[in-house]
Amino acid sequence: MTAPSLLILAGDGIGPEVMAQVRRVISWYGDRRGLNFDVSEDLVGGAAYDAHGVPLTDETMAKAQEVDAVLLGAVGGPNYDDLDFSLKPERGLLRLRKEMDLFANLRPAQCFDALADFSSLKRDVVAGLDIMIVRELTSGIYFGEPRGIITEGNERIGINTQRYTESEIARVARSAFELARRRSNKVCSMEKANVMESGVLWRKVVNEIHAAEYSDVELSHMYADAGAMQLCRWPKQFDVIVTDNLFGDLLSDAAAMLTGSLGMLPSASLGAPMANGRPKAMYEPVHGSAPDIAGQGKANPIACILSFAMALRYSFDEGEEATRLESAVEAVLAQGARTADLLGPEGGTPISTSEMGDAVLAALDASV
Repeated sequence: MTAPSLLILAGDGIGPEVMAQVRRVISWYGDRRGLNFDVSEDLVGGAAYDAHGVPLTDETMAKAQEVDAVLLGAVGGPNYDDLDFSLKPERGLLRLRKEMDLFANLRPAQCFDALADFSSLKRDVVAGLDIMIVRELTSGIYFGEPRGIITEGNERIGINTQRYTESEIARVARSAFELARRRSNKVCSMEKANVMESGVLWRKVVNEIHAAEYSDVELSHMYADAGAMQLCRWPKQFDVIVTDNLFGDLLSDAAAMLTGSLGMLPSASLGAPMANGRPKAMYEPVHGSAPDIAGQGKANPIACILSFAMALRYSFDEGEEATRLESAVEAVLAQGARTADLLGPEGGTPISTSEMGDAVLAALDASV
């Protein structure tokens, strides 16, 4: 059988450093578990601009459309702040999301027990937290037309349009319900149906999809502002949250801080199934390129490693191996391994990016 294909786009800043540790994990799975991948690499973001004058070439875009999954590190940096908007590193990332039609963004918020005291909330509120926010990624107010800044009389007016079609809502709702069936079978849909017509349609379509196809899944609704409050009050009441692009952006960042560090948070962006049944997919850590620590061996590779775990689970149907990798990370944290971002008020001596990779590989070795 042909090995599944991965395209690695390490990107900028700490992207290459954390992705190097993922490459070691990928090699471990081939050597120790017989799980091999056809891995290729290319450029995105500032690295692509430096080499080609654009943040993503057409050739790289074509590769991304052909592979089974894309692994992305991070894009951006101060060297590119003065570029034209169309050439900024982030445009490469947005092009990937848009042209691959990655409409469902999966943002897990999981609090490992060893890090429960790092959260801004009390230990009993966050210990054992494991929720998933499913954010619609390719429509809504970030893409709606008309948009822009116009002048009426003596005033400037900024315009953005919140726009959703029935089919756009339906497909992300199905993604959330399918995901819930693999977890605790519970979905909370969040919108602002009390003040927004798009929210009214959102709730109607989610209810229709639930009644027709997913009546076995428990469904609840919550206004997004109330949802933000409940995430801070008692987040463990939730399993899967599905919401639109704008609210998903806000709620997922709020949920991220419940876990203690952005260096721990992976994500997946999924699209429609390809001919082989696998979804179009891109996996990336939530953290940015962190140019202030790039090249210093300080970056935490765990978010990128856990992004590969999500690829194992959602693209390659290797749930047991994904759990193996997640358990290895949990074991390493329980043993006290800490990169600089994971040091508490008591301080301590941090380990390097590669040493954290060493520790994860050792834990994987111990698991077989």
